[in-house]
Formats: sequence, structure tokens, C-alpha cells
Amino acid sequence: MSPDTDDKIRKSFAAQSMMQTLGATLASVSPGHVEIEAPILATSRQQHGFGHAGLTFAIGDSAAGYAALSVMPEGFEVLTTEMKINLLAPAKGESLIARGDVVKAGRRLVIVRADVFALEGGTETHIAMMTGTMMPVTRS
Repeated sequence: MSPDTDDKIRKSFAAQSMMQTLGATLASVSPGHVEIEAPILATSRQQHGFGHAGLTFAIGDSAAGYAALSVMPEGFEVLTTEMKINLLAPAKGESLIARGDVVKAGRRLVIVRADVFALEGGTETHIAMMTGTMMPVTRS
């Protein structure tokens, strides 16, 4: 992956007000793989005290989307066209980490996956598996 692509992903992430609202950070970027971490804040918990599924989905979608962007040619962005989530366990802990990966990159569609883990006392629990499709679009 070129330094320009890494820079483009980091600048795009920094411009996402949703990620800022959630306190999310871009943990790592490599070709076809992106990791995003987010604390489970008091404002992103559901009624039982666990991290809300909306937090899980948001960082998983972004990790998968940026993984897709990391393999796009210059001048392209990506948009999510569909994303499925399987919630495997409650988001119990201090923070979440989403690991997004490209499964298959095509000219018209990019198939992606994201796995989201809750971190509690240094232990990771797999809480969600996501699969989706990203659509390359030219930058306007």
C-alpha cells in the first residue's frame, strides 16, 4: 500500500464526525486490512449496560469500508451497499476493536468482512461478525 493511500485513509477517518462522536481511533492500516478501536462510553451503552449494537455496527462498517478503500485505485472512494451483522455476544468491557478485511476485490464490487471484539481486562471476546459489499465510486 502506498503512503498516499495510508494518508488518504487517515484523513478520511479524521473527517468522520460519527467516529469522533464515538471516540473511535484508527488503530492500524495495511493493504486489505483496517482496525478501529472505540471505548464503550456511557453515551454508547444500551439499557443493560453493554455497548450498543449501533456502536458495534458503526465501527465494523467503517473498518470494512476502509479495508476496501485500501485496495482501490487512485481517484476512487467506496460506499457500503449492504452489510449484515451477526451479534454473537454482549459488548461487555471497556472498549471494542473492529478488524475489517477485504475478502474479494472486484472492479464493481468489493466483498468485505469485519469481526468485532469486546476488550475486558485484556481479554478479547468475539461479539460480532459482519459481511458486506462495498461499491467503488469515483471521487467527485
